[in-house]
Amino acid sequence: MIGSTTSSKPHVVIVGGGFGGLQAAKALADSDVSVTLVDRRNHHLFQPLLYQVATAALSPADIASPIRGLLHQQKNCRVVLGQATGVDLAKNELVFDEGAMPFDWLVLAAGARHSYFGNDHWEKFAPGLKSVEDATEIRRRILLAFENAEHEGDDASRKAALTFAIVGGGPTGVELAGAIKEIAAKTIPRDFRNIDTRTTRVLLFEASDRLLGAFDPKSSEQARKDLTQMGVEVRLNARITDIHEHSIEIGEETIQANNVFWAAGVQASRLTKTMEGVETDRAGRVIVESDLSVPGHRNVFVVGDMAAAKSADTNKPVPGVAQGALQGGRHVGRIIAKELANPGMEIDRPAFVYKDKGSMATIGRARAVAEIGKRRMHGFIAWFLWCVIHVAFLVEFKNRAAVMLSWIWNWFVFARGARLITGDAKLTLKKIRRDEDVIPKDEVRV
Repeated sequence: MIGSTTSSKPHVVIVGGGFGGLQAAKALADSDVSVTLVDRRNHHLFQPLLYQVATAALSPADIASPIRGLLHQQKNCRVVLGQATGVDLAKNELVFDEGAMPFDWLVLAAGARHSYFGNDHWEKFAPGLKSVEDATEIRRRILLAFENAEHEGDDASRKAALTFAIVGGGPTGVELAGAIKEIAAKTIPRDFRNIDTRTTRVLLFEASDRLLGAFDPKSSEQARKDLTQMGVEVRLNARITDIHEHSIEIGEETIQANNVFWAAGVQASRLTKTMEGVETDRAGRVIVESDLSVPGHRNVFVVGDMAAAKSADTNKPVPGVAQGALQGGRHVGRIIAKELANPGMEIDRPAFVYKDKGSMATIGRARAVAEIGKRRMHGFIAWFLWCVIHVAFLVEFKNRAAVMLSWIWNWFVFARGARLITGDAKLTLKKIRRDEDVIPKDEVRV
C-alpha cells in the first residue's frame, strides 16, 4: 500500500506541495493528526518567478526549495514523492499506479496544467510554463535560437530563428515577451559577431481586445504601450488557428517563427476528472461548496487552481493566483484542525472569503503595472513594489538573498547570469553561413 501509515491518529492527505498544499499542512502543525503531503516533485516552486528562469535571469534553485526541508520541523507531517492518478471517494482512498493510500481527510492542491483548447498537438511546438522543466526547455529554445541565427546562412531561416511568438496576453505572456525583447536588445548584442540581436522580432498574441484581462483597462493599455515602446509587436483580437514547427497561423496570415511559447490557457489537474459524480467546469475545476469542500463529501477539499470557488463576501470567482491558493489552503487547514480538536461536535464552517491584496505584472526594466485596492500604479514605482513583494513571498531566506543579488547585478550590468543551454544543444541549420555572408553590424538596419 503506497505510503501506508500505522498511526491510529486521523489521517490527512494533502496532494500538492505548492502554496495551497504547504499552507494546509502548516495549519495542522499543532493538531493531533497524521499528515501526509504527496507531490510528484520533491520541491516547492515559486511559480510567479518561473518566467525569469525561462529568460535566464535566475537559476531554478533560486525559486525552488525542497519540500522535505520546508516541513522537516513539523513532526506530524511526512512527505511522499509520488504521482497520484485518481481519487476513490467511495473508499476514501488516493489512488496510485502502485496501490492506494487511505485518508480520513483529503486536500487537493495539485494545481493546473496547460490547456491547448483541444489542440494538444501544439504542445510539441509551443511549450507552456508551469514547471522547472518547462522553464529550462524554454530557456534552451531562446538561447539556441540566437546560436542558430549566428551560423545560419539562409536569410529566411535566420529571420525565423530570430522571431519569437508568445500566445496569450496574461501576466505570463506579458512578462515573457518583455524579457525576451530585453535579452535581445540589451543583454547579448555584444556576444554575437554575425548577427545584430537587436533586430529580434517578438510578437505577443491575445485573443481578446486587451492585455491583462483581469486588470483595470487603464493598466492593460499601459502594459500595451510599454511593450510597444520596447519593440514588442502586440496583436490584439488575434486568435491562433494553427501552430507548426517553424510557423504560426492567425486566420489567413502565416508568420515564420521557430520559437512559439504558450501562455494562453490552463486546466485543472486530471485528478478532478477521476472523482465520480463530482461536477467540474470547462477548465476541469471542481465546483466547490462555500467552505471549499466537495459537494456531498465534507472530508474532501479542493483549493487553488483545481477549485472553481467564489468569495463569500463578493460572490466573485477566486482568481487562479498564488494568493488564492495560499489563502484557500490556510482556510481548509484551519477547518480541519478545528474539527479534529472537537470530535463528534457539529461545527459551523466559515465560508471562504478571498482577500484581494492586489495584482501586479512586470513588463521590463523599471516597467510594471500594479493595482492595490483602488490605487493604480505603473513605471518604476510599480516595478520596485513588484520586486519587493515577490522577494518577500519566497519561502526561504537563501532564495530571497539569491534573487535580490541577481536582480541588483542585472540592474547595473544588464547581465543575465543563468544563460545556460541544457539538454540538446545541437544547431539546426538550413545553410551554414560563410564569412563572406556576414554583414557588419553597423550596416544592419535596426
